[in-house]
Amino acid sequence: MTALFTPFELKSVRLRNRIAVPPMCQYSAVDGVTNDWHRAHYASIARGGAGLVVVEATAVSPEGRITPGCTGLWNDAQVAGMAAIAQEIKNGGAVAGIQIAHAGRKASANRPWEGDDHIANEDARGWQTVAPSAVAFGANLPKQPEALSLDDIARIKSDFVAAARRAVTAGFEWLELHFAHGYLGQSFLSPHSNQRDDAYGGDFEGRSRFLLETLAAVKEVWPEHLPLTARMGVIEFDGRDEETLNEAIELTRRMRAGGLDLLSVSVNFTIPQTNIPWGPAFLAPYAERVRRETGIAVASSWNIDDPKVANRVVQEGQMDLVMIGRAFLADPHYVYRAARELGMEQPWDVLPPQYAHWLSRYRQA
Repeated sequence: MTALFTPFELKSVRLRNRIAVPPMCQYSAVDGVTNDWHRAHYASIARGGAGLVVVEATAVSPEGRITPGCTGLWNDAQVAGMAAIAQEIKNGGAVAGIQIAHAGRKASANRPWEGDDHIANEDARGWQTVAPSAVAFGANLPKQPEALSLDDIARIKSDFVAAARRAVTAGFEWLELHFAHGYLGQSFLSPHSNQRDDAYGGDFEGRSRFLLETLAAVKEVWPEHLPLTARMGVIEFDGRDEETLNEAIELTRRMRAGGLDLLSVSVNFTIPQTNIPWGPAFLAPYAERVRRETGIAVASSWNIDDPKVANRVVQEGQMDLVMIGRAFLADPHYVYRAARELGMEQPWDVLPPQYAHWLSRYRQA
C-alpha cells in the first residue's frame, strides 16, 4: 500500500485515501442555486475514487459571490440543490465537503471565460464590493471597495454561521472556511489590504481578529464530531515572505487551539505584483513547516498532479492530504491512473465496485 492510498481519519470522518478534490468554481449557478451541471459534475468527480470532494466556493451572502454565477448558501431555497450534490458525492464513495466564502473586494466579477475582470459600474449585474479598507486589488479588478463598518463585520460573521448551519442541513460532513486567495478573510490578515486603525486592523492581533472570531462563531454551530477546516494563504511571494509565513503559523496555532482540525495551505494572492515560483509541489515545504510547527493536519494543492510527487509529499510527511484539481477535470479517473502508475497490484480497487468489476474481470480483453 502506497502512502497516497492509506486511509485518513479526522474526527469521525474516514477518507479512503489521501487524495482530495479541492473547490473549483463552476460559475454556473443562478441566484446561488445549483443545477444539473453541478450535480453531474460532482457525481462524476466522486465516482473517480477520491477520498474527499470539496464543493466550490459557496457564498455566504449575495455580495460575497465572486461572480453572479457562484453558488450560495445564504437562503433556505439553496439547500435542496446542495443536498442533492452532497448525496451524489457520497454515492460515489467520497466524503462530501463544502467551502463557504466571501469574496470581498474580488467580488462582482465577470466569469473567467467572459473577461475575469470587474463588472462595469453601469452594468446592473454587478454590485458594490466590500473589504477591510477602501483599497482596490488592482490589475483586472480595479473597483474600489467600501470599507466595512463594525456592524458590517458582525453581519458577515453571522452570514458564515448561517451558511454553516445550512451546510449541516444539506448533509455535508466536512466544512472549509475560505480564508485564502485575497478574498475577505485573507484581506483582513494582509497589511497590503488591511489599513484599519480599529480592533480589526493595525498589528497582527487586529488583522487576525476577523478570522479567529469567524472560526469561533462557526464552531458553535458546526457538529463537534465533523472536521472544521480552513484554506488560508501562508505566503505572498512579495519579498516579505518570512514575516508573512511566521504570522500565518502563529495564526494557525491559535486557530487550532480554537477548534480548527486541518489547514489547506495556499498562496495569499492579495496583490497582483508577486513572484510565485511555480513548479511541482512548490508549496510542500511551507505546508510541511506549518504542520511541523503547529501540529495541525495539513493539505495543499498547486502542481501536485504527478502521482509520484503526490505520493512523495504524503510519504515524507509534508502533507496529510493532497488536493488534486485540474488533473481531475482532465481525467475524472485520475485516482485509478495514479494507482496504476504507483504500481498497485489491483489498481481497480480504488474505484466503485460497479467500475472495478469490469476493469478487474476483463482486464485482458
